[in-house]
Amino acid sequence: MLLMLVLVIYIAAVIISNRRYKKWPLYRTFFWILGTLCAASAIIGPIANRANMDFTAHMVGHLLLGMIAPILLVFAAPITLALRTLDVQSARRLSKVLKSWPLRIISNPFSSSVLNIGGLWILYTTELYGLMHQNALLHALVHFHVFMAGYLFTASMIYMDPTPHRFSFMFRAVVFTISLAGHDILSKYIFAHPPSGVPKEQAENGGMLMYYAGDAIDVALIFILCYQWFKATRPKESLAL
Repeated sequence: MLLMLVLVIYIAAVIISNRRYKKWPLYRTFFWILGTLCAASAIIGPIANRANMDFTAHMVGHLLLGMIAPILLVFAAPITLALRTLDVQSARRLSKVLKSWPLRIISNPFSSSVLNIGGLWILYTTELYGLMHQNALLHALVHFHVFMAGYLFTASMIYMDPTPHRFSFMFRAVVFTISLAGHDILSKYIFAHPPSGVPKEQAENGGMLMYYAGDAIDVALIFILCYQWFKATRPKESLAL
């Protein structure tokens, strides 16, 4: 229900924005719809139901909720759309929030990396994974963290929306490299040391899926980051030409 509401709000914002300014890019709306569907499939439906008893299915949900959906939603540029849609006073309030010190902390690539990768290490190397399947509230909180940490991490690496607290491409690239290593090491750890209550075969399949599919998704993120870096640093054509 919440995801459906988020989808409806975005589409309504697009309609309002199109009446005031030039048309909002259709591909951004497509990314938002696809990203919302990816997130929804991880928490409701066949994959979510299977994930309660199958670690491999759980890992598919992790990739959808924590990696694929965040990239798609970041590409949809929701903050930019909100600033175009809101009235002046509300837009100023939103800008003030974006410039606040709490947002500065969590939008730092290093902080978002710790929340993202560090959270996964805690989930899979402690009793938390087993406990989340015994408590509905804890289960919901873990999924919420996985999604939000993934979104914050992605948004801190590739800037699609107005970002008051910007960091250099070099800094982001270094943090991303370390995070990628942390993610890959964790997948190998899961392969060798199954999480609480997970059969060895499922842990091996889930670990391999996390490693190879996770790297494939990260390649897309690397490409986007490098492309933005190239565009920002390439020599500008002479105005005389």
